[in-house]
Amino acid sequence: MLVLPLAAGLTSAQTEGEDKMALLERHDTGAVAHLRMTAPERLNALSDEMLAALKAQIDALKKDRSIRAVVISGEGKAFCAGHDLKQMQQGRQAADGGKAYFADLFARCTEVMTGLQRLPQPVIAQVHGIATAAGCQLVASCDLAVAAEGTRFGVNGVNIGLFCSTPMVALTRNIPRKQAFEMLSTGRFAEAEEARQMGLINRVVPGAQLADATAELAETVAGKLGAAVKIGKEAFYAQAQMGIDEAYAHAGEVMVENMLWRDTEEGIAAFLEKRSPDWTQ
Repeated sequence: MLVLPLAAGLTSAQTEGEDKMALLERHDTGAVAHLRMTAPERLNALSDEMLAALKAQIDALKKDRSIRAVVISGEGKAFCAGHDLKQMQQGRQAADGGKAYFADLFARCTEVMTGLQRLPQPVIAQVHGIATAAGCQLVASCDLAVAAEGTRFGVNGVNIGLFCSTPMVALTRNIPRKQAFEMLSTGRFAEAEEARQMGLINRVVPGAQLADATAELAETVAGKLGAAVKIGKEAFYAQAQMGIDEAYAHAGEVMVENMLWRDTEEGIAAFLEKRSPDWTQ
């Protein structure tokens, strides 16, 4: 099992303070990479440093063909409580009142969120406790999500005078508009089962079973032909932005390409012959 503590993007002064507790840890189990946010005293907030660590792992995973699925989880009592509000308040000390810092912060956060969907591997959120604001955005940006019973989801920035406009982008691509706007405009939380019914998460399990249930899902995905899942994930997000005719045309081209692969031919033959496929990828 590979274990990689990360503190990417830190200055030397920051590193000195943060080295005692890595912000993000990675361990690989077979073809599954597990990323665990390890800042429990800050409820795994998406600080500048946490965003940098996540970005570093996204960049590394893009090139890692040994990994076929990714799991993101959080240490402590919460999955992720969103942006680091204390750090954001410090940004206001700049001469422009924080305008440049805030623009850069939200751009870096967007890069992480879209980067997860652009990874060739499916990404699964393993959620417990709370997932709020940008933390809820993180769940919505993952391809799949498993939550423990009792988990609460919110885009509750409006409660402190900040409408969750960037989390809204991911949320409205996961759940129906009226439910999304109610959560955004009232700041109310959705319990795990409601989040499942709305489509924000895939399944809800007892807390004691969360890690095992997520690992089982990840291993199932990782057991498929990696190249097929990669081309399928790319097509999934591309066609979702198209009109129906364009979507069918694009998906048809993708299926033709997929059908012409040697490993796909082998997979079909193996199914017909009732044996395991001998894939090369």
